[in-house]
Amino acid sequence: MAKKIRVLVVDDSAVVRQSLTSILESDPQIEVMGTAADPIIAVRKILKEVPDVITLDIEMPRMDGLTFLRKIMSQLPIPVVVISSLTTEGTEVAMKALEYGASEIIGKPAMNAAQFLNESKILICDAVKAASQVKLSRIKINKPARPVQVAPRLSADVILEKASPKTRIIDTDKIIVLGASTGGTEAIRQFLKNLPPRMPGIAIVQHMPEGFTKSFANSLNNICELEVKEAEDGDRLYQGRVLIAPGNYHMLLKRIGKEYVVEIKQAPLVNRHRPSVDVLFRSAARYAGKNATGVLLTGMGADGAKGLLELKEVGADTIAQNQETSVVFGMPKEAIKLDAAKHILGIEELAPFLMRKYL
Repeated sequence: MAKKIRVLVVDDSAVVRQSLTSILESDPQIEVMGTAADPIIAVRKILKEVPDVITLDIEMPRMDGLTFLRKIMSQLPIPVVVISSLTTEGTEVAMKALEYGASEIIGKPAMNAAQFLNESKILICDAVKAASQVKLSRIKINKPARPVQVAPRLSADVILEKASPKTRIIDTDKIIVLGASTGGTEAIRQFLKNLPPRMPGIAIVQHMPEGFTKSFANSLNNICELEVKEAEDGDRLYQGRVLIAPGNYHMLLKRIGKEYVVEIKQAPLVNRHRPSVDVLFRSAARYAGKNATGVLLTGMGADGAKGLLELKEVGADTIAQNQETSVVFGMPKEAIKLDAAKHILGIEELAPFLMRKYL
């Protein structure tokens, strides 16, 4: 029997600590080894027993979460999942947490919303499992990856029918569609900041909760020559523009005449995610076909693997990130197993490859 993932829950709210403990322990692969009301208590517990993963609130008494995170990453790196309230200020701080080494950010579940809480169970448990497999550079001993049990999940069929091989694609502009999960925020940042504004339009799904994608898009817009924004329903995708799918909404590519637009919609979780990479990739296969390039980056699970194969089947170019540069070699690995990737590249090779292709 595989060893359980041991989690330390750090949050100043007793209600949240209790709720997160209940959510995490509902998964047979996870056990909560302890809870802490603030980082000072957390440090004492870590000195006695080192957890596999920490869930961390940002705003806490005695020591704020960011300070604690920086200390942990500089002294004893442990995978950290930041769980933060969805306020504007909170999202900005949470984005800073990613820069300091947090593996994932997710929103606190709405305790009074049964459906959202149920979906949050999946997201929280998956985030902890993904974090437990993150490669932290300061850790010398690589822990063996734990087998992850995958529950039944919906496919992109619930959103959009698969493109037929007979689908006629008119001559339109070229576009790039990209998907990522754990480790993706830094990979996307590294990729985009090296691109000139003459690049084709880029549509991105990064697994991230509602409220955080806007801050993520804004932070990218500040460092890139490209225009980067959180997508809104009906936004046009054109040369020099990058659209980031908003958290908690699927993003589909559509075509009106020779122009591309995006549709933002609420629909069931696909591959346990909303937004889902498979949904974006399938829509690109249907409406852009060989005019698209699909890129699948680091992340746990299989979201985007089948979609990348669908893109390849309609003549699109397809790329998967290699194992060496992936924080979690899950999604690209599944795509490679399906023979969906025409190219397997390191993250530092991606921008030069696409610039040679399109410029």
